[in-house]
Amino acid sequence: MGHSVDVSEQGLAVMLQIEIPLDQVVRLEFELPLGVVSIRALVRQRSAFRYGFQFVEPDSYAQELINHFCYELKLRNASG
Repeated sequence: MGHSVDVSEQGLAVMLQIEIPLDQVVRLEFELPLGVVSIRALVRQRSAFRYGFQFVEPDSYAQELINHFCYELKLRNASG
């Protein structure tokens, strides 16, 4: 379990209470407004309990959900 702090079409930053080695490939599962995403990701960076993950070989459904969510965030931030 963790708390996401940033998301993009290419990856996700998460606050975790466990340690994961850099360059480890993991499966992330998280919920977006349009559905649950299950995706493989590579641990690219770590700073204390904040981890940066890069999505690896996302399937088209997961990538579509992520892209749509990021697009909606951009629209919301541009109008706010």
